[in-house]
This record gives sequence, structure tokens and C-alpha cells, in this order.
Amino acid sequence: MIQTVHLFPILDQKLIELLKSLSYDDWHKTTVARLWSVKDVASHLLDGNLRTISGSRDNYNIPPDREINSYEDLVGFLNKLNSDWVNATKRLSPGVLIDLLESTGKEYSLIMSEQDLDREARFAVAWAGEQRSKNWFHIAREYTEKWHHQQQIREATGKQGIITEQLYYPFIDTLLRGLPHTYRNVDAQPGTAVGIDVGLEQPFLRFLIKEQYGWKIENHYLNETNASVRIPPGTAWKLFTKAIKPEEAEKDITISGDSNLAKVALNLIAVMA
Repeated sequence: MIQTVHLFPILDQKLIELLKSLSYDDWHKTTVARLWSVKDVASHLLDGNLRTISGSRDNYNIPPDREINSYEDLVGFLNKLNSDWVNATKRLSPGVLIDLLESTGKEYSLIMSEQDLDREARFAVAWAGEQRSKNWFHIAREYTEKWHHQQQIREATGKQGIITEQLYYPFIDTLLRGLPHTYRNVDAQPGTAVGIDVGLEQPFLRFLIKEQYGWKIENHYLNETNASVRIPPGTAWKLFTKAIKPEEAEKDITISGDSNLAKVALNLIAVMA
């Protein structure tokens, strides 16, 4: 279980401090989200707060306006929802967005703190290939959304501050839970192991291990790995959230052992895209 509930208020406080420090020009800078400016990303974060409050606190959920029969259908539906919101809120000022993010962020964090982490979540973590997920994983997924969108703003405005052990490690640890799904079609002998290091100054290692019926992710592995890959944090967060492509990341990474096996990890996409 990855613990993230206690981090939401901290991350939100940093977001509000960040947004209050931005100049007019900062708000309109382009982010790695390509079509979205800093202001658009902030608006998207507000949408996440409001949707969670409406659905969890008030049990108010509007059904999809289309049939969802596949992962691609779900991604298309979510992309349309996100686009509609961002376009509609372009008329809101940065000050209004900050006020709304500050007030809804507190309510959002409270909702997260009240969840039973072992119960089945309303929404499965689809990018990890799950059809059912525990609340702890759903909440951790929500944490990764808040983290990487705030980091997009920080990257665009040159204001770092959340690539720290406290805030970055739970984010990247959650994303790596999607690796067994990424490797699902890789044929390998049971016992084959891949090591992934995405640490800061010290290694932060996770191990992907092939078992008889599939792959699993582990925090520890005592035997020698068949392949290993080192991805710097500044590259890892962008790679796994589809801000850069695997071929763009390769210049920054270090691979040893079976390079073909290791490079599969670069295809992990831990967002709905």
C-alpha cells in the first residue's frame, strides 16, 4: 500500500503558494501538456476538485454521454470532459481560480482522509490494467494527477519545489505500479527480473519480476536482474505522463543487461491518454 492521504494538504499548500507567486505572463506560458497553458492546467486541477466533491460528498454523478466499451472509449470521453471544462473556464481570472482551488482543495483533502483504504474504489486504475482497485490505489492515482499537473506548472515557470523525497517518491512509486500491465505481452522465462531506478541522489529501486502467470512489481529483489534501467526524476515524471516520448528520454537514461527488455519500461503511460 502506498500512503498518500496525508500528502494532499501539503501538495495543495504548495500549489496555492506557487500560483500566488506567478506573474501575468507566467499564467499564459505553455506547458508540456502541449495545448494547455499554465492557467489551463490550474483550471483542470480545479475541475478535479469539484468533480470529486460532487461525486463523493454529494453522490452527484452524471452518466457518460456515450457508450464506454473499451479503454479507448474511456480516454476519449475523459479528454472531451477535460477539454470542455478548460474551454469554459478561460473566462475566469487567475485570482478566481486561486480562490476556488484554495477552498475546494481543503474539502477534497478531507474527503480523501475519510476513505476506507481497503475498500473497493468506485473507479479502477485503468492505466494499470485493473478492472477493480482498492481505495488506496485510486487515491494514490489521484495524488499522481495533482502532483504531475503542479509539476507541469513549475516546469513552465521555472519554479521547482516538489521533486523531493516526501512528495516525489509516492508519486513515482504509484506510477511504477503500471509496469506489470506494460510488460503484459513480453514473453520471458519465470524468474526474469528488471530493475528500475528512479531515485534522487540515492537510488529508489523497484523490481519487475516474471512469474508463471504474469509480471509483478516488488520493492526488493535479492538475485541478479536480467536488465536494469536508471531514469533521472526530471525525465521519469515527464516520460510516464506522456509529456515526452521514449525516444526523447533515451539520451538521459542508463541501461545495463538486456536492453530490449529494459526499454519496455519506457512505454509505461500512467495517465489516461
